[in-house]
Amino acid sequence: MRRLFKKGERVRSKIDGKVMEVLKYFKKNLVEVRWFDMESREVRTKSIKEDKLSKAA
Repeated sequence: MRRLFKKGERVRSKIDGKVMEVLKYFKKNLVEVRWFDMESREVRTKSIKEDKLSKAA
């Protein structure tokens, strides 16, 4: 299993452009990420495939 990102690293979603933080890896290249939702003003978590993420600038 390849790991492009480390835990705690900032990544950008290719889907919607949000900057997220890597929490942990799951099997089959799934990554659990966390971000702050500005509309509802709360922290959200989600599992995204590693291919849909890139390193944040």
